[in-house]
Amino acid sequence: MARINIPEGEGLERSRLWYMQPDVGKGIGIAGNALYTKVSLDTRVREVARMRIAQINDCHI
Repeated sequence: MARINIPEGEGLERSRLWYMQPDVGKGIGIAGNALYTKVSLDTRVREVARMRIAQINDCHI
C-alpha cells in the first residue's frame, strides 16, 4: 500500500502512480523497453541475473 495519495481507478496501483507524472512514467517505459529489446544478453541469462538481484535484495520471487 502506498503512503501517498494515488487516484482511484482501474489497473495496478503502480500504473496509476505513473499517470501522476507522465514524463517520468514515459521515461520508465522507455528504459524498461530497452532492457528487454536492446540488450545483448540471452533471455535465460538475463532472467537468472534478475533472479540473483532479487535474491541479493531479499525480494521474494
